[in-house]
Amino acid sequence: MNTMRAAVLLAAMTGLFLAVGYVVGGQQGMAIAFLLAAGMNVFAYWNSDKMVLSMYGAREVDHASAPGFYGIVATLAERAGLPMPRVYIIDSPQPNAFATGRDPQHAAVAASSGLLQMLDEREVAGVVAHELTHVRNRDTLVMTVTATLAGAIGYLAHFAFFLGGNRDRRDNPLGPFGAILVMILAPIAATLVQLAISRSREYGADEGGAEISGDPLALASALAKIERGAEAIPNNAAEANPATAHMFIVNPLTGAGFQNLFRTHPATSDRIARLQAMASGQLPIRPRRTTSPTPRVSTSSASTPTGGQRTTRRRGPWA
Repeated sequence: MNTMRAAVLLAAMTGLFLAVGYVVGGQQGMAIAFLLAAGMNVFAYWNSDKMVLSMYGAREVDHASAPGFYGIVATLAERAGLPMPRVYIIDSPQPNAFATGRDPQHAAVAASSGLLQMLDEREVAGVVAHELTHVRNRDTLVMTVTATLAGAIGYLAHFAFFLGGNRDRRDNPLGPFGAILVMILAPIAATLVQLAISRSREYGADEGGAEISGDPLALASALAKIERGAEAIPNNAAEANPATAHMFIVNPLTGAGFQNLFRTHPATSDRIARLQAMASGQLPIRPRRTTSPTPRVSTSSASTPTGGQRTTRRRGPWA
């Protein structure tokens, strides 16, 4: 299902790219746009994760430089049956996080310094589990490639405005008026394609995060804190690159720009309500599906963070 979803999404984005190319240069422009789209799809598959991490100034950390955060990622990745992803910290006061990478073997999890300062360990674990679910479901490939193509469509739409009016009707059947329409509608259409899968993808990652961490209420609390922080603290890199907003666990845009007329995330209040329903047993959490063996969870006594003993099933990475 995720593979088919990715294929449909990439086809839709490529189609938009070709349409804008047709307006800019007629059939010749569409042929050039096709070659560009093919090259960008290949480039995005191999390099879009590096581009996004660089865009946000993310720095890679290890157990020595960030033992707490790195340890949370390592514990939850093992529990999810995933290879250890690379771990990054973004020096930004806005609390937020995202995952990227073309597959679980080449994945990365990034969190902002603001998130690590604002959230407690249980909440950070919930966020990490959410992002690892994106990795497990291979949503990260869809998100990173979509961000690359959506940004390119926006740039090409601006070219359509500046160049479309200079073409004769044979090269550009829609003329200057069509170029203006494409400049306005193409970025909106690209955003709508993102919206088509965003809601189910985020809900699925919330469910997976609750299942991996064993603590849906911690993730719910984290989402509430992150949304308040994101609304109060701007993320300048995200404002400059709104095509990447859908990658974050909570929309990083402040809402001051036109792009926020189409939000890429479902309402945080709805996500919190679903997590609370999972915690109370009203909404069942489906068992995970992994492609590699999942470590067994011992039901024998285990040390608690305070040094005591208990015999219940683990609910967090420190249980």
